[in-house]
Amino acid sequence: MKKLLSPRSQLILSMLIYGTIGVVRRYIPFPSSVVALVRALIGLAFLLLLGLVRRQSVDRAAVRRNLVKLLILGVMLGANWIFLFEAYNHTSVAAATICYYMAPVFVILLSPVIFGEKITLRKGVCAAVAVFGMVLVSDVLSTGLHGAKGLLLGLIAAMLYAAIVIVNRTLADISAEDRTIMQFAVAAAVMLPYVLLTEDVTSLHATPFILALLLLIGVVHTGFAYVLYFGSIPYVPAQTAALLSYLDPVVAVILSVTLLHEAMSVPAMLGAALVLGAMIVSELKPRKA
Repeated sequence: MKKLLSPRSQLILSMLIYGTIGVVRRYIPFPSSVVALVRALIGLAFLLLLGLVRRQSVDRAAVRRNLVKLLILGVMLGANWIFLFEAYNHTSVAAATICYYMAPVFVILLSPVIFGEKITLRKGVCAAVAVFGMVLVSDVLSTGLHGAKGLLLGLIAAMLYAAIVIVNRTLADISAEDRTIMQFAVAAAVMLPYVLLTEDVTSLHATPFILALLLLIGVVHTGFAYVLYFGSIPYVPAQTAALLSYLDPVVAVILSVTLLHEAMSVPAMLGAALVLGAMIVSELKPRKA
């Protein structure tokens, strides 16, 4: 992969892929828990197969050192996917994605408590602007709480993602590939009994088209995209990686409006711009005098 694409190109491609998952999800008429389970299983199989091809084995000692945290991360990852996919079902892809990208705000707000980091004035202002932008995206000022369920589900997914980011920062001496494989495995192990107990899977009819979409989400949006992402991160400056990550919601919003024909009011579009702008500004390094 490195011979074909530069690290920066790999990161851009992974963000473009992530930005299309909401559209693909819309065409899969299965419960969100089932889609999330299939995503975890196919993504896990893809990464394990890739490890065999590369002759890379899981570092069992590193896994044992971080086992408790990896178990927690796997549970949160499975729940994160379920809430995000369910958000797509109850609001527009654009609104759900913007809600999901409130995760950096939650990380900013929690970092002083968890890591003892100070909130700078710029990051504090950006967090406040992002929250105000979310109010506009929700259209709550003009429509009340109509469609609030989808927005709430998206925010819960964002909180879970923020928690995943924070806990991942505390893992010690374990590769990105090993931590991803373990989180996928735990997520699948947790979701399997949940799906079997709560969903009548025998009543689900998978057409060739639906199966192709499930494979697309599992192989391309999960396995392949994660390989691109983690393969690029060590070689791309952190600042660049943070800024390029906002290609994901931008693509999601564009596809939501153009392909799915989901309407966005002027205040909602302004709110989306405020959220994305605030997050980008919060990641910019201050200029040196």
